[in-house]
Amino acid sequence: MARPVTIYGIPNCDTMKKARAWLDQHKVAHVFHDYRKDGIDKATLDGWVKRAGWEIVLNRTGTTFRALPDADKQGLTAAKAVKLMLAQPGMIKRPVLIAGADMLVGFKPDQYAALFG
Repeated sequence: MARPVTIYGIPNCDTMKKARAWLDQHKVAHVFHDYRKDGIDKATLDGWVKRAGWEIVLNRTGTTFRALPDADKQGLTAAKAVKLMLAQPGMIKRPVLIAGADMLVGFKPDQYAALFG
């Protein structure tokens, strides 16, 4: 039985488009979760941070993070990063892919190929 695959992100992101196209081309059935439109709950985000680390999950190169006041960018901790990402989900690195017990953050074709064979 195939494991359920969910890809989290926002639809207009170029990296998301590449990841979703890869999944489609390789016939990997998946569900898309738009966390700007559908939101993201604290328990899910806490789980990602616990598994991957807040430094990986928080997208510090995006415009949403860069637009923050300097005070919000200073002294980051896991708790502070989660609070920022919950307030503005655009700060979550894209995509986050959950396939059964596996999790990938960001899109690298070789990682997707290794996961889905």
